[in-house]
Amino acid sequence: GESILTRHDGRQWDETRPISITPNYQRFAEGSALIETGHTKVLCAASLEERVPPFLRGQGQGWVTAEYNMLPRATNTRTPRERDSGRISGRSQEIQRLIGRSLRAITDLEALGERTVQIDCDVIQADGGTRTAAITGAYVALYQALKVLVDSRAVRRIPLHGAVAAVSVGLVKDDLLLDLCYREDFDAQVDFNVVMTDRGELVELQGATEGSPFPRQRVEGILALAARGMEPLFAAQRRAIRQL
Repeated sequence: GESILTRHDGRQWDETRPISITPNYQRFAEGSALIETGHTKVLCAASLEERVPPFLRGQGQGWVTAEYNMLPRATNTRTPRERDSGRISGRSQEIQRLIGRSLRAITDLEALGERTVQIDCDVIQADGGTRTAAITGAYVALYQALKVLVDSRAVRRIPLHGAVAAVSVGLVKDDLLLDLCYREDFDAQVDFNVVMTDRGELVELQGATEGSPFPRQRVEGILALAARGMEPLFAAQRRAIRQL
């Protein structure tokens, strides 16, 4: 149902944070984008390689894969770099797999040919929703890298089926909220991340309770709210791509 909750930043319950995507942010990457959603900022870079992982060799199709990382002072207190500990956290691994799956879902891997696009997502500032911002920004970086292939005549058309973006929805004090900042995420009893295409199809739905179980009827409302929240994200992606 509708929420009468006033939010920390003055947003309505069904409002996303201001979003901007700056394409071509890193001049040496084949594709790159800085995405800012509220105070959350993620830098996404796409690198092209003329080879595929061993399990795909000789199959005539490409691969898209992602890495996700957080800079030490993206957070309130310093988070040590993961490479210093010599292992990637379970959280980062889960997130980078999600980003990879989300991008592969809209990529025509056969049309890409035996190439790999490696996406690096680095969180510069974390105020909730870093994984959803990473997916939304990574799409623009991926698009730019694939445009390089078209411009160099390596492929005839951009091998994408459409766009993909992601947003969070949470249940805070029994009220649905769209696009949670860190404080809201912390207070949420239920937290969902929804990944969708610009055709309105679902790519992935991640959701869990932090406390008590919740009625399954709630999921309909969560999905409807997420779907509504996608439009500003796709609009920001289209604006960024027009600048390429």
